[in-house]
Parts: sequence; C-alpha cells; structure tokens
Amino acid sequence: MEFGVITASFVLVSALAVTLQVFFFSPISPDILELPPEHSTRLFAPNNHLQGVVKLGEGILNQPEGLCVDQKGMLYTATRDGWIKRLHTNGTCENWKKIHNKDTLLGLTVTRAGDLVVCDTDEGLIKVSEDGVVTALATHVNGENIWFADDVVEAGDGSLYFSVASTKFGLHNWHLDVLEAKPHGQLLKYDPVTMGTSLVLDGLGFANGVAVSSDQEFLVVCESWKFRCLKYWLKEEMRGKVDVFIDNLPGCPDNINLAPDGSFWIAILQLTSSRMKFVHSSKAIKHVLATFPKLYERVRAVDRSAMAINVGSDGKIIKRLDDPTGEVMAFVTSVLEFDGKLYFGSLKNNFVGVLPIKTSA
Repeated sequence: MEFGVITASFVLVSALAVTLQVFFFSPISPDILELPPEHSTRLFAPNNHLQGVVKLGEGILNQPEGLCVDQKGMLYTATRDGWIKRLHTNGTCENWKKIHNKDTLLGLTVTRAGDLVVCDTDEGLIKVSEDGVVTALATHVNGENIWFADDVVEAGDGSLYFSVASTKFGLHNWHLDVLEAKPHGQLLKYDPVTMGTSLVLDGLGFANGVAVSSDQEFLVVCESWKFRCLKYWLKEEMRGKVDVFIDNLPGCPDNINLAPDGSFWIAILQLTSSRMKFVHSSKAIKHVLATFPKLYERVRAVDRSAMAINVGSDGKIIKRLDDPTGEVMAFVTSVLEFDGKLYFGSLKNNFVGVLPIKTSA
C-alpha cells in the first residue's frame, strides 16, 4: 500500500514537473496556424521529375542552400562550412573564398558591379569583391543588430533588398518561428549611395526568398509559413504598395529566382502534411514540441521530399517538379535556371542537382 502511494506520488510529481517545463519554460508563445486548403495541394499532380537530376559536386558541397550566377556564366553557392564555392559548367567545383568556419551563410547574389553579396545569419549582409576582399555592408537597422539575414537581390538602381527571416529566432532554431506562427520577419533595403539600411516591410511570416521582376516594376518576397509570396511595388506611381503575388501554396516557399523568360522558380518546403496540420491545430502540442526538439524532428517532413514550382509574372503556377519520397533530392531550398538547365540547392544534400529544362517539361 505504502509502495503504491509512493509510486503514485512520483508519477504525479513527474507529470507536474513536465507540465511546468512545457508551459512555463517553453521558448514560444504560439498561435494556431491555418494550413492551405487541401485543393491547393492537389494543384498539379506530384511527379518524379527531380529524381532525374545529375549530382554536381557530390560529396564536396556541404548543404549548398542558395545559388546565383554572374555575368560570365559562373555559378556560386554558399555552403555550411563557410565557403563560397564556384561551380563550373564542365561539372567541376572550386573552393573560391573561405568566409569563416561557421555554418551561417545563406542566400547570395552577384551585383552588376561584379561583387558577390551573401547573407550571413550572424553578421548581416556581406560583400565579397571579385578579388576576394570581404566587407561588411549591413549589420544594423534602426539601431538594432541584423540577425538571420536570409536572401538578397539587387534592384535596377543598385539597391540591395534582403530578407530577415525572424527577429526573434535564429538559424539553428528556425522551426520555433514556424511553431510560434507569429510574424517576426522583415524586408530590408541597403542603399549603396548612403551606405544605410532601412526597414521596408515588417511583420512578415518568416521572410525568405526575394526576387525582382524582369521589368523592375515589383519585388517578390516569400513568407514561408504563410504559404504565400507578396508583391512589393517598385515602380514610381505604385512604390510601396503591397499585394499578394501568390497564396495557398502547396508548402512553404523558400528561395525564389527570376527565370530568363520573366517567370519565377520557387523552392517549396513540405510543412503541410497531415501530422503538421495536427500540430498547428493545438497550442499545447506546439509547446511540447518546442520544449523537446527531438520530438519535433519526428514529425517534421521538410527533409523527406522535394518540390519546386515555376510561377508566371502574373502569379499563376506553370509547372511543378517533385521528388515525393526524397529518394534523390530532399529539402530543396533554391532553384536557379541558367543556360537551359535548372540548378537545385538544398539544406540536406551534399550536391547541387542539375536538370535540363526539356527533361522537366
């Protein structure tokens, strides 16, 4: 009898301790998140196109998240070991510039002046000149440090627009921003003339990829856990106006790149599974998953498949590419079209996937 009382007391105290741990020490203050309607996930049936990619730099490229190309046709990517790598069209890779020994480099672009600009989640916006000299461009905005810079693009006037995924959470706990489902993202602008950084948009749902339209009339910024992309107008008579470019996407939009024909390629992360729908319907479950990260790893699905979509300048989906099982590619974070081929970056794979445009038709 006494043993039973002790056991029951132990169980009760343990349960109480876990409850206190979850609800009083949880790192998030979550909201319920509504996932896209099911009909949007059925738009364009899944396929196996991405299972046909050729693996460029396999075993050499450590999770190449973003991709860009310069005026000479040289491809660049930033990897988790702090390198900027050059990718040659003959299939070889080159260690071009070692930035540091951290895993904080994300999106990047090449400016018209020939400089490479890369987002560093610890340092802000960094410029690397053609001869490899590294310079800090944007480290503060409105007196605050810039953390979690995610993607960057140059506009026609030389301004650099870049996203901050979250002002509350960092790269290594980005999933907490998704679980919390409160808008901590920003779109910032760096002016190369004044060398100042200003806030363009605030309160974005995990601001991710950015791209400028071919006519320079608008900019598109992806809001990952809002499953949509916004259109921020740049042309004078509409400057500053914001519209929805595309919404109800079949997953979370990551990086976005302009295609030669004026359309856009968007990498899509899979956060719309039935198990994630269940997670996002309960604040209590979110608290539990935020407090015990290993549990979250069991339910997330971003690294179990891959998807990319091609969207017209009018915001309508043109085509969809998949590896539904992640058999060859998973966790695709960027898609770049160049010289008749598609190049795919990823935060899981150790290569860049290459697929001829004709193969993806």
